[in-house]
Amino acid sequence: MNNSPLTRRHFLRAAGTVIALPALESIGFRRFASAAPVVARPGRVVFLGFGWGVTEASWYPDAKVTGAGYTLPPGLAPLARHQADMTVVQGFTNKFANEAHWGSTFWLTGANRFAEPGQSFHNSISADQVAAAAFGEHTRFPSIQLGSGDGIPNGHGPGLSLAWDQRGKPLAGLDNPVLAYHRLFSDDTLPLAQRQAMLAQKRSVLDAVRADAKRVQRGLGRADNDKLDEYFQGVRDIETRLSKDEQWLNVPKVKTSLAEPKPGLAGREEIALMYDIIVAAFQTDATRVITYRQPVDTLISSLGLKIAAHDMSHYTTGDRLEASQKRDITQSSLLAGLLDKLKAVKEPDGTRLFDHTALAYGSNIRTSHYLDNCPMILAGGGAHLKLGQHLVLPPHTPLCNAWLTMLHGLGINAERHGDSTGVVKELQA
Repeated sequence: MNNSPLTRRHFLRAAGTVIALPALESIGFRRFASAAPVVARPGRVVFLGFGWGVTEASWYPDAKVTGAGYTLPPGLAPLARHQADMTVVQGFTNKFANEAHWGSTFWLTGANRFAEPGQSFHNSISADQVAAAAFGEHTRFPSIQLGSGDGIPNGHGPGLSLAWDQRGKPLAGLDNPVLAYHRLFSDDTLPLAQRQAMLAQKRSVLDAVRADAKRVQRGLGRADNDKLDEYFQGVRDIETRLSKDEQWLNVPKVKTSLAEPKPGLAGREEIALMYDIIVAAFQTDATRVITYRQPVDTLISSLGLKIAAHDMSHYTTGDRLEASQKRDITQSSLLAGLLDKLKAVKEPDGTRLFDHTALAYGSNIRTSHYLDNCPMILAGGGAHLKLGQHLVLPPHTPLCNAWLTMLHGLGINAERHGDSTGVVKELQA
């Protein structure tokens, strides 16, 4: 009989299977457990974009007072309890932006709409999709795009959400809380075999489409071949999504304690509920990348204001100015509520969800028709940014420098993004 003391190398062996012993303190597992490295929590990132800009005089802090000792202006006053955990930045601009009512079309891309000869519209990949390419393989949904039924014009410009794929094509958004909730948390009621058959049918259709396109390709000129290459890329993108669906076909969606939303919510209630869905999506790790193209028109209506958002954005005095300021305060209050919830959710290691989330909040429009000094708030610990400050950068600093800085902070070593010229060192913790 072997009387040697038990060690971590002792195993139970039966029927050719090796089963590790449970963690027994008598053989030193307490020591090993205490020395075990802490598993890093996954990073998350959320971009919150709104149209029509802000009320300049009451939203931006005094540009002469920077650092940690600045005073929040009235438009940001509801965020006072989070002042130490967020940074307000002035000076960002998308230099190619030239449409006064396009608050989000190029916000996350920094693209030049005239970059392609012969085309009047061109876009490129948005920062969220760069993050999704890095984080998406670990979650059911590589990214989630949220929107609203605000309608057009809505202060955002062309696009289906804030997100644009690697070809600069718009990605569809979930335009109300009910759709978003069921997409994230409701299991498909169709039997597994039927869902498998549907995916197989889709693949069969793609195969047929590809074969037909290849036959057409013979004898085409260069311009038509370029168009067909873009078409093939679209087919490949669909295949990638189908592969993702197949990967998660047998995995039930993670349940959430969040109740199913009531239909018909709009404005303030809609935004608040979308924020709850964002927190739940991150908490359940359904996705790690979210964009939300927020409504303004319905927000104003929900506040009992009778002024159209476009008219409000051209404020001077009187009712328009009052509406613009009330809009700012309401948006700031809603954002403060979202930050509250991110801080309240505890991760398995005892840290807060806020500590692993990078959040950007802003617009491509400053106010009225002005597109420089884009409003920008950065918060959360996910991108390891220097928070608790008011930062005033040189005028016309590329907005894409902010996105590049965030991507680097999230561990994504992109060489550049859009028209970026480098990271913002003043933002790096």
